[in-house]
Order: sequence, then C-alpha cells, then structure tokens
Amino acid sequence: MKHRIVVLGAGYAGAHVAGNLARRLSPADTEITVVNAEPDFVQRLRLHELAAGHEIKAPKLADVFAGTGIRLRLARVTAVDPERQVVAVADADGGGELGYDTLLYALGSHGDDHGVPGVVEHAFDIAARPSALRLRERLGRRGEGGRVLVVGDGLTGIETATEIAEARPGLSVTLVARGELGARLSAGARRHLRQACARLGITVLEHTKVEAVEATRVLCADGTALASDATVWTAGFAVNPIAAASGLEVTENGRIVVDRTMRSVSHPNVYAAGDSAYAIGDNGRPLPMSCASAGFTGQQAIEAIVGRLTGRKIANTKLVYPGNHISLGRRDGILQLVDDEAQAKPKYVGGRKAARIKSGILKVSLWATSHPTFGLPKRKHRLAAAPDASATKAVGVAA
Repeated sequence: MKHRIVVLGAGYAGAHVAGNLARRLSPADTEITVVNAEPDFVQRLRLHELAAGHEIKAPKLADVFAGTGIRLRLARVTAVDPERQVVAVADADGGGELGYDTLLYALGSHGDDHGVPGVVEHAFDIAARPSALRLRERLGRRGEGGRVLVVGDGLTGIETATEIAEARPGLSVTLVARGELGARLSAGARRHLRQACARLGITVLEHTKVEAVEATRVLCADGTALASDATVWTAGFAVNPIAAASGLEVTENGRIVVDRTMRSVSHPNVYAAGDSAYAIGDNGRPLPMSCASAGFTGQQAIEAIVGRLTGRKIANTKLVYPGNHISLGRRDGILQLVDDEAQAKPKYVGGRKAARIKSGILKVSLWATSHPTFGLPKRKHRLAAAPDASATKAVGVAA
C-alpha cells in the first residue's frame, strides 16, 4: 500500500509543502491529497488590495496541481482524529473521512474578534477572500464623504487603511490604534508612517480601545462614539479550534506545539506549518504568524517528512523572522529589519524602493505557489524499506 500524505489547507504553507513533497517523493510509494475549502489559491497578503478595488489573481488550485499527481479535495475540514488517523470533511456531496499515514496541518488563521460585541455582526475583516469582497462591494457603494473605520494598528490595519485611502480618495478613513502607531518600528520608520498617513488624509486615533461595534458607529472605552459607514476589524488573528478539539498538544490559543522539525510533540505522524504551528525560531522566540514564517516552517516540514520517509538525514532549515514589509498604498512602503531579539533595527528602507521590494516578494510568492513542482527531478526519492518507525507508528509517543 502507498503511504498516504494528507495536507490540510492550500494557503502559502500548505500549497508549498504539498508541491514540494510531490516533487521529491516517488508516486510509486506515496499518494498526496490536499484538502481545501475554496477552489482558488488566495493571495492573503493582498486581500487589502482586493478590498480597496484592485484586481488580484486567484489561480485555480486544480490548475496549480495539474500534472503533479496531487489529489485535490474541495471540502471543509470538520475534525481530525489522530488516534484513528482520519480527517472528517464536509462538501456538497455530504463529505466523509480521509485516512492518512502522515498529516500536514496548515489550516492557517482567521480574524480574531476578541469577544468584542458586534464585530461578527457588523464589521468586515480581510483575513478571507469572501469578507474582503463584501468590503469591496460596500466601499463601492459609498460616495464622497463615506466614513471608513479601520480598527487595529498592526501591519494588516496599517496596510488596509493606507490602501483604501489611496484607492478611494473620496472616502474619509480613520485608523484606530490601541497603542502608539507603529510602536514596533524604528523611530525613522514611525516618522515615515505618520507622514504617509498625513499625505493620504488618514485620521489616526492612538491609545483608543474599542468596546463595541454597531451598524453605523464604534463605541470606545472613553465613551466616544465614532460614526462609520464601514468598520474594518484588523485587531489580530486566531487559529481554527479543530486542532485543540482533536487532542493534539496545543498552546492556550490553539496553535499546535511542534519540535524543531515541525512535528507535533504529542503525535509523531502529524506535522504543522504556517500560522497553525507554534514553532520556536532560531532566536529562541516563537515565530509570529506571517507569510515568512509559513515559508520557513513549511520548508522545515518538507525536509523532515522526506527525511523520515526515505531514511535520509533531516536538514535543519532556517527558522527566522527577518523583519516587516509594509505596503503604504501602491507607491510607498516600509521595509523594517529586526535583530535577533525581534527588535527593530535603527535603519529602514522607505518609499518607492520599499514598495518595489514588497511587490517583488508578492510576485515571487505567487509564482512559487503556482509552479509547485518547478525543476522536477528525473528521479524521485523512494521510501525506505523500513521508514523511520516513528513516522508511521501508533500515535501517543512523544517526538
């Protein structure tokens, strides 16, 4: 029987891992199935652009995986049972179960409402394509003077506010920051950010806590009510509760605890990559949820799975967080590198140069995902006659 590899999620991490496993493992020994709820690859890093009105490519996953031997199952994951080694899915035909020998969990994250009343009912988020499209439609119906409130001063909030302000200058955009705007940036980068907000006409409210969202306004802790025709919630991300419900060892917020090779510490035939994984970087700190982390954790998972199944030495890839690439509209940006303590370095790159760097990164990420088996070797690795027993043995043994 072939070794069954199931990959949950086809975002930046899942698609990258699946394609590379297909590139390196022989189809004579393995079968790879990718489970994803949507038929398209979503460029999540560009959803704020989609919401602002730009056209963003969304390659069909069937086309992405064509010719790779990867099986695509369009379905929603509803549960994982690591004891029985099955995944439950739901689709238009009623769903069912998929058995696996090796599982790669890469279901990513979604917007976190933090329990604030009214967020689910009245706010938009840009963590998923459907919500970004709904926001796009709402903004398109607002004429001159329409009021947009972006809640959250992290990178997503900054990029969303600046993109909307640039693409739709007739709208009034307010960015609500719980602390100091750009607090994690260097002094020079903070000045650059404030200048960009002023240039785009964005009102910035710092040290402001939102306590409730209503249909036409936002209520703040100090009693202030802010009128809004469209409230965009960008105050953080949370992971799917499926991992926690499965019995896998997870952190308090539901991320799967993994070892240096992205292997679950509680279930050795389960791996995690991307936002779902709680991975410790080379600096001894947890890697943040980001596209960069998805790439690094995904590459390490690839090396570990291939190594253990073929009997080869497992290479340790880099687990680093180099810095932040922030878009400030289409023609401006900030590239802020960080040190080993994850603190901003004094120097930064700003303006058009930073915007071009960010654009290049996005193009490379899309190309790499759309060509998962580029450079396909003539010979693929066969599985070892007796693969690392812990890769397929019964669960419940610590890695």
